[in-house]
Amino acid sequence: MAEAAENQGTPTAPARRWLRRTAALLLTTGPLIGGMLPAPAVAAEGATHAANAETAAASSVSAAPHRTGTGSRTADISINTLSPATPQKGDTLSVTGTVVNNGRSSITDAAVGLRIGRGANSRSALEQNAGRKDYLPGADGKKVEGKHATAKVGSMRPGIRSSFKLKLPVSALKMDASGVYQLGVTLTGQTRERPYDQILGIERSFLPWQESDAEHKTELTYLWPLISSSHLTARTQSDEAQTPVFRNDDLAKELAPGGRLQQMVNLGKDLPITWMIDPDLLATVNAMTERYRVEKKGGGTVAGKGQTYAKQWLMDLQNAVKGEEVATLPFADTDVASLAHRGKNVPGALGDLDSATKRAKTTIESILHTEPSTDFAWPVEGAIDPSIVDVATSAGAHNVIARSDSFRDTALSYTPTSARPIGGGNTALVADARLSEIFEGDMTRPGATSRAVQRFLAETQALTDQVPGKQRSVLVAPQRMPTAQQAQAMALALSSLQKHGLWAEGSDLSEAADAKPDAGANRRVPSGGQYPSSLRKQELPTKAYRHVQDTKRLVGDFKKVLTREDRVVTPFGSAVERGESSSWRGDAEGAANYRDGVRDYLVGLSKEVRLIQKTPITLSGRSATIPVTVQNNLVQGVEGLELRLKSRRRIGLDVGKPQAVKIDGEHSQSVKFSTTAKANGRAYVEAQLYTKDGKPYGRPMVFQVNVTSITSTVLLVIAGGVLLVVLAGVRMYTTRKRNGGGAAASGQDEPGSGPDEDAGDSGSSGPESGPGEGSGGDGPSGTDGPVGTDDTGSTDDSTDKDGAGDGRPTSDSAHAPAEPEAAPTASPEAGAADPEASEPGNPGEPAAPVDTGTRTGKGSGSVPDTGEKVDR
Repeated sequence: MAEAAENQGTPTAPARRWLRRTAALLLTTGPLIGGMLPAPAVAAEGATHAANAETAAASSVSAAPHRTGTGSRTADISINTLSPATPQKGDTLSVTGTVVNNGRSSITDAAVGLRIGRGANSRSALEQNAGRKDYLPGADGKKVEGKHATAKVGSMRPGIRSSFKLKLPVSALKMDASGVYQLGVTLTGQTRERPYDQILGIERSFLPWQESDAEHKTELTYLWPLISSSHLTARTQSDEAQTPVFRNDDLAKELAPGGRLQQMVNLGKDLPITWMIDPDLLATVNAMTERYRVEKKGGGTVAGKGQTYAKQWLMDLQNAVKGEEVATLPFADTDVASLAHRGKNVPGALGDLDSATKRAKTTIESILHTEPSTDFAWPVEGAIDPSIVDVATSAGAHNVIARSDSFRDTALSYTPTSARPIGGGNTALVADARLSEIFEGDMTRPGATSRAVQRFLAETQALTDQVPGKQRSVLVAPQRMPTAQQAQAMALALSSLQKHGLWAEGSDLSEAADAKPDAGANRRVPSGGQYPSSLRKQELPTKAYRHVQDTKRLVGDFKKVLTREDRVVTPFGSAVERGESSSWRGDAEGAANYRDGVRDYLVGLSKEVRLIQKTPITLSGRSATIPVTVQNNLVQGVEGLELRLKSRRRIGLDVGKPQAVKIDGEHSQSVKFSTTAKANGRAYVEAQLYTKDGKPYGRPMVFQVNVTSITSTVLLVIAGGVLLVVLAGVRMYTTRKRNGGGAAASGQDEPGSGPDEDAGDSGSSGPESGPGEGSGGDGPSGTDGPVGTDDTGSTDDSTDKDGAGDGRPTSDSAHAPAEPEAAPTASPEAGAADPEASEPGNPGEPAAPVDTGTRTGKGSGSVPDTGEKVDR
């Protein structure tokens, strides 16, 4: 097609005739061929071929550069070391690295060389150069000439990796004026497709060059964060030392030699930094210095193994912070952004930030023996809005650490001082976003550390050169939990800047807060709509704050009954604050499981103080004592509890006054209540523990009480019957003695005469005709009739019918004993069915059985339910 395009002209006569014949043939045979083939199939086949061709073309275009390196991307170069990072006059520059052939064919006559660009003092120029991937003539400078400026690599087959090392005097680079120079490491060679020397790969770095101190050095404040996720649970062993229980033993790995936190302390001790510490980390490590346990996945615990590492780490940290500025986050690094957006309207949630701030200060003072600053709040990634500022400063902090990608300065052509007054006596410390994010990458990749270090040094020098005659204070707030490799890269950059950086010097965080702000710098806090949606999605939900407040209320109620409340308040107070930590971002399920675990454990502990369920009891008398047992399975004692009984049926059962409860650890106490009853019957009694302020503690316990007393009327009737029997016996004896002589003389003992007849006559006034039939004396042991009957029974037949049962004898009852005034008769409702079965306000309680026997007014003598019997 290219040749045809180049030779366009008038076609010859034979060619025209051939074209006409071909066109006629197609017009004649086309319809026939089309009729023989199914139209949809032809269309589908054509579409398929077209799609395949298009896909193949697209894939060849897009995949070729990725699959096979071409042009200046044929080889991939990594700079592993560049020393010195900030060269001075007379130094020797050493560059080491690796090169990989990513092309399809072999590279021959390969050699690694250097190219040096022009000096620059613009941060935007650095950004542009760092983002370029291909070699660009002119922009990538000129080749460095010299004996040691090139290293031969030879032939390289596809996929082969080779290392290189260049060592040459700095003077060979010919860097004259101060500034940041782009240093390019290139690979030149030949390929089969292009058999001539060409640049097949390039990797860029930066060399800051300055021979004398800057007139106004930049004051650089670098935060060095000691923060970790939550490892400690609310659980403790029941021993006197309260052995702590950990979620896992991952913290021991971070404290071990080479671990993340061990590296942070070991590297930070000699650097110009400000320590930013989460007190929860200190408290957790301090707990590890003694014996501790670790939860197992299948349940139970095992002994922790980090005791030695924890002791050494705390000792190293104490030495590292001596004489240095230490700033503290709220305990457990409270997520102030989540609190501002999701939790501030939950009652009590804002108070958590204040308590976490106070706990932070005392924790650091007691463990590190230094006074920390609590005047700084650090929202996640420095993203702020007005609500975050309000919450962050509510606990006493007057400085909020923000970041320049949230707090933008569009009116200035240079980087201003970090401090910005934002009203209300508060200051926003705006950290530089580029400097803060430089070390967030994977520093284990080849060349990543060297690239980050040189970029950091170049950015700081370019920042100073923006306005040479103006001194500024710049804050760097890196990621909250750097890896060990990221910490090493940060330390290398700061160490190089400290030794040879002639354009910047270290400064404390408090000095950055007191720095004079730039007049033209942005002081307007971003609106809530500008808060990043990606960060908002990671915030704790509102229900999390409600859950936390419910747990706090349970802790408050539980501690009121304890003799040593510190054994509960301290571990649970810390655990509640850990549930609001910034470390849970991105792990919503883990956060919910942690909060649920804290609450469940607390509820389980509170249930260790409980009432022992009683079986149904029988009161054999109108006055008796009911014992109720309270059990305490806690290690410590409980006090301040009050046990109350409440009768659920109005049968006149007085359960007595409330009783105070005080029990030693792992003991039980039997609390006795003096009770009285005015009537027989069955009642349900509810026992409930209460705290000092009248709040119910634990679940109530309900038990059944049967009242089956022997009344005074029944006793009088029985006594009268006994007296009648005695009188009848005396009469029989007198009659027998009077008639005894005749009977003995005649020797006759006729049946139906003598004393037997007299006895039979007197039997009419014996016990059977003494008390009335409704006395209930036919029940077992002389007890009253069934539960719910009248406790006085029917009145005596010998009493005056007009007396309405007042107990006064009539004139024809000379042989019956005079009865005292009868006891008051129980109300008719006493014998009704048990109202508890339908009593409102007692859902879920067992209903009392209903007496279905026939009501005759006579006692049936039925035996009460079996169970505990309490005598009077």
